[in-house]
Amino acid sequence: MNELRTPTDFPRVFAPRRARLAATMAAGAAIVPTAPERLRNRDAHYPYRYDSYFYYLSGFPEPEAVLVLLAGATPRSILFCRDKDLEREIWDGFRYGPAAACEVFGFDECFSITELDTRMPQLLADQPALYCHLGSDAGWDARVLGWVNAVRAQVRSGVAAPSAIHDLHRWLDDMRVVKDAHELAAMRRAAEISTAAHTRAMRAAKSAHNEYEIEAELLHEFRRGGAQAPAYTSIVAGGANSCVLHYVSNDAPLKQGDLLLIDAGCEFDGYAADITRTFPVSGRYSPAQRDVYEMVLAAQAAAIAATRPGARWNEPHDAAVRVLAQGMIDFGLCQGSLDKVIEAGDYRRFYMHRTGHWLGLDVHDAGEYKCNNEWRLLEPGMVLTAEPGCYIRPGEGVPAHFENIGIRIEDDVLVTPQGHEVLTAAAPKSVAAIEALMRG
Repeated sequence: MNELRTPTDFPRVFAPRRARLAATMAAGAAIVPTAPERLRNRDAHYPYRYDSYFYYLSGFPEPEAVLVLLAGATPRSILFCRDKDLEREIWDGFRYGPAAACEVFGFDECFSITELDTRMPQLLADQPALYCHLGSDAGWDARVLGWVNAVRAQVRSGVAAPSAIHDLHRWLDDMRVVKDAHELAAMRRAAEISTAAHTRAMRAAKSAHNEYEIEAELLHEFRRGGAQAPAYTSIVAGGANSCVLHYVSNDAPLKQGDLLLIDAGCEFDGYAADITRTFPVSGRYSPAQRDVYEMVLAAQAAAIAATRPGARWNEPHDAAVRVLAQGMIDFGLCQGSLDKVIEAGDYRRFYMHRTGHWLGLDVHDAGEYKCNNEWRLLEPGMVLTAEPGCYIRPGEGVPAHFENIGIRIEDDVLVTPQGHEVLTAAAPKSVAAIEALMRG
């Protein structure tokens, strides 16, 4: 068990979230299943990862579990989970079972998952509304509607079925988008481990021969630091591969003179870090690489400066675009005035994605970007990425010395009451810092 999460913390951390959701619902029942186990091939499964919404409310890490919240004058939290089974523990490891889960995680009641279909119609009886998420799994949808129909079948007995079904994710998204102290502690640790991994990769690059060697360095540092897994498939892209936004093959040779773009972060206690650094395999930027890198770095600085309470979600992106577009004009990649290049979208040939996204339990975390058709206002406790880039493929009008230069610089930024805090600031980023580290 790591230093940020111990059994005594579970009720303190997760029970208030359940209480807050129940208070928001006012009345009704919420059903939140965890993710199923997925077969990789034959008897082998993919590494298990719980559903983020389920974990946010429960902290319970095992598969085959469902959380039910009943709102009203006396709210109740009920967990359905696997039975304690000493025989299966010989094969698969520890499992809590209902009794221990109830005590350790602070639920009001816990039952065997085998009782779910029997008990759910009883729990939904006379509930005015049902809160759940439909549309992602047809089998789960049919099961939930089967419970509702079982209640409807009792109408002549005076039992009422829920008269409204609400999308629970919409309610939880607004909770998850602002992080509490426990979440921020996990995210700081994820950032720390991921920063160490990027630093290790820079040190290893000059003697590496292939992208996968660098990926191995990242994975080593993730696990050495106590992270449970990568938060997403690492991007280790050398040379022309750096111009492929979601390149994950990571199996090409590394060449002196090329840039290496690494987009990688670990997951710690469910929470993700997301860092991108771009540096020369040789340890020294060429003049053209340096010029484009400094442009992207300036764009990121503008985006981070625009990240503050009361700013709109789009302001960091707009700030980055103005810097990038002007740089592209200066380099001869775009023609015309700054306003014309932005209005026409000419810059998108070399910068085609947004400057950031929410970050948390998911790499692209929960939360709306627009509210009432307006860009959302940033609030303290929100965490977002700042990741401008420039990707110059060979083509008409592209000077030869800029060809196959792909650069992205990404950091994780917490909105604070005073402005912002860059959680990943320790990862070397300036030209001088990177070159000095690689020389050392």
